[in-house]
Amino acid sequence: MSHGMFYLIEPETAEDSEAGLLAFVNKLTVTHYSQGQRIYLLAKSRRQAELLDELLWQQEPSNFIPHNLVGEGPRGGAPVEIGWPGLRHSGHRSVLINLAQDAANFAVTFALVVDFVPCDEKSKQQARERYKIYRQAGIQLQTLAINQTQ
Repeated sequence: MSHGMFYLIEPETAEDSEAGLLAFVNKLTVTHYSQGQRIYLLAKSRRQAELLDELLWQQEPSNFIPHNLVGEGPRGGAPVEIGWPGLRHSGHRSVLINLAQDAANFAVTFALVVDFVPCDEKSKQQARERYKIYRQAGIQLQTLAINQTQ
């Protein structure tokens, strides 16, 4: 059974900006990778996927995380694969980190689904829709304020 974690982003925190959220996602990726998990980062756009890719390249050499954009890298993808809506990830992965506006229709294939609830009303409503879709798919969900994880 899949589990899900929705992180609530508080207004006027570091994560309340795209750069802050991507830094948090980078930190989550490092944590899950260090636990031996394969990760799919679903960005909201190709531009955001490329920003995530660049952030992962900026890790210290001793903390390098093998990663690639969908369609690049080795067959089956690197341990961390980055994509955007309309693409299909390559191979089995245990963690989905979703930054896209819509729920990933393949989320139930992951052991853990991570998603976010932004502050602005439009994005918050989209997060509620994703939550409902995941719950209807049988994913057990939890919510946690993002600042409680640091």
